[in-house]
Amino acid sequence: MTVDELKKRLESAYPDGVIEVYDLTGGGDHYEVAVASAAFQGLNRIQQHQHVMTVFQAELKTGEVHALSIKTKVR
Repeated sequence: MTVDELKKRLESAYPDGVIEVYDLTGGGDHYEVAVASAAFQGLNRIQQHQHVMTVFQAELKTGEVHALSIKTKVR
């Protein structure tokens, strides 16, 4: 996946979100995402991160996305 593909997927999942995506190694499989969204209201940090991970569940399972660092906050 590319940075743009990850960002588009997150924008679709969190239409109200403020989203940033970084390729940490330049290799296309280690990413950092930051998502601020009202969708996280009432969720603890672990639940927020799990919410984001479901967006990339298939890619994480196959290893296409090997590492995903997640930063979330309620918007």
